[in-house]
Amino acid sequence: MSPLKRRRPGSCDPAPSRWAWRMQRLMLTPAFLLFLRAGVPLALIVGTATWWLSEEANRQAIRDAVAEARASFETRPEFMVQLMAIDGGDDALAAAIREVVPLDFPVSSFDLDLTTIRDTVAALPPVKSVGVRIRPGGVLQVDVTPRTPVAIWRSAAGLTLIDITGTHLAQLDKRMERADLPLLAGKGAEAEVEEALALYRAAAPLGSRLRGIVRMGERRWDVVLDRNQRILLPEEGAVEALDRVIALDAAQDMLARDLLRVDLRLGARPTVQMSEQAAALWWEIKNTSGQ
Repeated sequence: MSPLKRRRPGSCDPAPSRWAWRMQRLMLTPAFLLFLRAGVPLALIVGTATWWLSEEANRQAIRDAVAEARASFETRPEFMVQLMAIDGGDDALAAAIREVVPLDFPVSSFDLDLTTIRDTVAALPPVKSVGVRIRPGGVLQVDVTPRTPVAIWRSAAGLTLIDITGTHLAQLDKRMERADLPLLAGKGAEAEVEEALALYRAAAPLGSRLRGIVRMGERRWDVVLDRNQRILLPEEGAVEALDRVIALDAAQDMLARDLLRVDLRLGARPTVQMSEQAAALWWEIKNTSGQ
């Protein structure tokens, strides 16, 4: 009898089918097992969430919950700003700052844009520089370095306080409100403040006779004295020219005489203009001397 027995027709083969064998091999693959354990649940979660979020009411509920949680966090007492403190400026500047930064306290520090506040305050004409920070204790601290007025500029618009750069700081109603500051006039005078102040220092020996300095044609200066006298300075070397006039006045009392103009615009040919009365007297003396 042959050692190999033939399978009788109709008997069951215990060996797995080809598809069952392939499925068993697939189940033993690590990537497929990872897909079953993580990929399928993740796909179900994503699908369910997508279906749930497709409803506008559900999305709005999430937005409301997030907004409520954020508001609850941002309005905690340690994050609230109760007041604004301004240091470095006078009362008028402090009032101007509070006007351009109208905050309704208390306010959350998360709602404060410090950069915008700093830029807004820095745009005020009297402010030279500014720092903004939130101090412990809920205080919005504004540290201001104000511009220093050095002169008064008289223009068609009136009297204006200006600093060394010519920046307009404030309007004045009367000259005597700041009698301690020099007076400049003329178009373009505010652009040459440094030179004007140098002229004022050079004219200090004139004392109370000095009334002001006028910019002429945006090119040069006139020094205005009492008794309707003027010193016409050149475009270049104005301070040196004024020094020469003052030295001559100290030596010969030139400005005490009956003169209207001392013209130094032509350095090689300085001239003086006498008043009509003085000129008539001079011609009368000359004519008498010639007879």
